[in-house]
Amino acid sequence: MGMTDTQQSTVLITGANKGLGHEAARRLGKLGWKVFLGSRDEVRGREAAEKLAADGIDVVLVPLDVTSEQSVTAAEELVRAHTDRLDVLINNAGAPGHAVHPAQATVTEVHAVYDTNVYGPIRVTHAFLPLLQAADHPRVVMVSSAGGAFSVVTDPKQPVSKMHELAYSSSKAALNMLTVRYAQAFPAIKFNAATPGEVVNHTFAATDMNNYMGQLTVTEGTDSIVALALLDPDGPTGTFTDRLGPIQW
Repeated sequence: MGMTDTQQSTVLITGANKGLGHEAARRLGKLGWKVFLGSRDEVRGREAAEKLAADGIDVVLVPLDVTSEQSVTAAEELVRAHTDRLDVLINNAGAPGHAVHPAQATVTEVHAVYDTNVYGPIRVTHAFLPLLQAADHPRVVMVSSAGGAFSVVTDPKQPVSKMHELAYSSSKAALNMLTVRYAQAFPAIKFNAATPGEVVNHTFAATDMNNYMGQLTVTEGTDSIVALALLDPDGPTGTFTDRLGPIQW
């Protein structure tokens, strides 16, 4: 690699078999990073990892279901077998829910979304804290959504203000609070939240989660995620940004 002064950077990305997670893996892998590709579906994960490997990327498939304590523990053991530290964790795995109107929404619907979007990042962050703390300059990126920002949801000009649902938006609001609380508790680790859209332009990235309805490419959608993964040691922590800069909670 020709890097004499530094070790190869390592990143674990959850939900990296497709969409934003896969594109973030490709972009960081192209920078020479070792990518731990987390995928709930092992077959899809293997296909995704093989595609990256064929592109010259140093990639390790990590079967990882963020809703399973057992799976998260096994994933941590697998990553630890390859490295003694983790420079960056990207909590990307997300569940959109079914956009159920509040009149019909039940705890069953909301809980399934929270299990992935809120409890998932807690499970994964908790398990990987020792590996993160072993790194010189650890960073955690929470892939959130402008739909989790009160500033956006309460703005009548934003399309999300007219989308009636409970699970997804409230789960991302919870994830945003987790980001701040972790950042405060661990000053040596940078914890930041990213949204793949452009809040000021009312746009979001096209992925299978929204049936490719977004106006931004998946690469543009990862700009905020990759920027937070690449933060300098004096970079910010406890922030919420899109690709154009900081956004209001």
